[in-house]
Amino acid sequence: METPRWLTPEQLRAWIRLESVVELLPTVLDSQLQRDAQLTHFEYLVLAKLSEAPEHVLRMTRLAAITNSTLPRLSHVVSRLEARGYLERRPCPEDRRATNAHLTETGWQKVVATAPGHVANVRAHVIDLLTDEQVEQLDGIMATLLERLDPQNSLRRLP
Repeated sequence: METPRWLTPEQLRAWIRLESVVELLPTVLDSQLQRDAQLTHFEYLVLAKLSEAPEHVLRMTRLAAITNSTLPRLSHVVSRLEARGYLERRPCPEDRRATNAHLTETGWQKVVATAPGHVANVRAHVIDLLTDEQVEQLDGIMATLLERLDPQNSLRRLP
């Protein structure tokens, strides 16, 4: 049996810190969005991805992929957002078996109204705490990790 390659004290400290950020940051993002926009972070992500798409439309399967969601979870969230008038589902004109999610004008206005507070929160808890050099390093580190975690770039988070 091969001896495990244990982490050095420095590596363990870095891992524990990364693990802590991964656990704490979603709560920080969710709390602000819930308080200010009555949206979860995932709901905002769905709306934001649609707002960035051509004509504010994406196939549900594509939307699931770029939000790292299962279709059942996405469908549940889309139903909630649809009930609030932020998006609607329509048959895909190119493939009648597929369904598109379309951001409504009300949904677009929700994204426009919500984005400044979300960006301010991201700045306050991440970006503004770092120097320009550290932001560049963070970008490089995250790109390296994403290359391993998402080699097909299904989240479309790599340029």
